[in-house]
Amino acid sequence: MSTLSTHILDIAAGRPAADILVILFHGDRELARARTNPDGRIAGWSAELPPGTYKLLFETKSYFDRQSTPTLYPFIEIAFAITTDTHYHIPLLLSPFGYSTYRGS
Repeated sequence: MSTLSTHILDIAAGRPAADILVILFHGDRELARARTNPDGRIAGWSAELPPGTYKLLFETKSYFDRQSTPTLYPFIEIAFAITTDTHYHIPLLLSPFGYSTYRGS
């Protein structure tokens, strides 16, 4: 079984993105939801995850609304495959009009 974490950095503001709702899905089934902490992190989900295809849904609109900043992306979905029994870290680099992701450590 694998574990999962995520981290959101607002690269336009140069700081972590706090208080963003993130929802974890396995297929179409919601597994968990949590909000990023003041450091922009969700350290771990409550369950270990078997191999399969997953999705993180980042609810970004309310984050930008709190800053009175328009955004092109009201939410961001990142699909990824868990294939080995190890830790998976899925970071999100965020700005109002762009984003990037990669497999972190």
